[in-house]
Parts: sequence; C-alpha cells; structure tokens
Amino acid sequence: MSADQPVQAGRRAFLGAGAAVLAGLAAPAWALQDAPEADTALGGTVRSNVSAFRALDWQDYFANTRNGVILCDTKSRALHFWSEDQTIYRLYPTSVPLTDDLTRLGKTEVVQKVENPTWRPTPSMLKRNPEWPAVVEGGAPDNPLGVRALYLSWPAYRIHGTHDTRKIGRRSSSGCIGLYNEHILELFGLAQVGTQVLLI
Repeated sequence: MSADQPVQAGRRAFLGAGAAVLAGLAAPAWALQDAPEADTALGGTVRSNVSAFRALDWQDYFANTRNGVILCDTKSRALHFWSEDQTIYRLYPTSVPLTDDLTRLGKTEVVQKVENPTWRPTPSMLKRNPEWPAVVEGGAPDNPLGVRALYLSWPAYRIHGTHDTRKIGRRSSSGCIGLYNEHILELFGLAQVGTQVLLI
C-alpha cells in the first residue's frame, strides 16, 4: 500500500494543477465583463459582455430621448431601449435580417402599435418562398410576427415578436427585428407612437 501512495499523491497533484489551469480558462461571466473587444467595423474598441452585446450609450446615436429611443444593433443582435426620462433601460436579444441586402440601416420611428398583427409576406418574400401563405391571421400560432408588432415608418419593416424562439440571436428574418414574445410584450408597453428608432 505504501508504494501506491506516492502514485496517488502525484496523480492528485496533477489533477489539481490541471483543474486550476482549466478554472483560469473558464472565468466567470463577471470576470470577462470589462474585457475590451476590438471592433473594426466601428473603428475602435468597444466593451462587450459574454453574450457579445455591446455596451452602448444613447448619446452616441440620438440628440435626445424624446418619446423614448430604440437602438437596434444588428452586429451584436441586440435591441436597446431608453425611456424619455432615461429612468428605464432595457436590453433584449434579437433576430436580424438574413443578409446585408435585406438589412436596412438608419433612422426611423414607431408609427403604429399592433396587438396580434396579421402577417402578409411582401412580393419579394413570396418570390423567394412561393410555398408561403399569402396571409397568416393575428393570433395564429404560426404567425411570424408573434403577439405584438411595432410598425416603423419604413414600409414593411417591423420590430415584432416571434413564436419560433430558435430565430433569436440569429440571422433569420427578411428585414425585421425579432424579439421573444415576452420581450416584445414589455417593449410594446414601453414604446409609443413617435418613439425614435435607429438601426446600426
């Protein structure tokens, strides 16, 4: 038995050292929170959390927060909301358009809020996907717009919910910004007609 003890002690030391190295590699999320990430698309260094959401500030994108502001970051696939009085801030994961060709960037605003919106694919969507239905009524479990939609001043562009939760965090839409249904319900209550929107 005494001949086995040095082998066990050596094995324990080896395993302990290996665990310590691995623990250092698998740092907790809070330890990585302030690690800068180079983002050449923005030409500088930005801060990201483990989920890859960039920490953004409304002042860098809007002159004011009149009527509230929504910033849709298509690179990190996140939507930021600030209330007009800046007491409410929300950050939601999103789906984004499938391709750069389908992605519209720039300033717009919320022009209509719709509960259980009816979905009608655009002619270009039907051309790409002729098997799609011409209409899906609001409230239907297969409605791509989910339970709520914020219509933007750009025709056919929406911020909406989705019943297909696999889409969130991915390039999966034909131009719209998608949220989990529970998130669009909250945002729907916070946003108003006239809320400023910027897609970057």
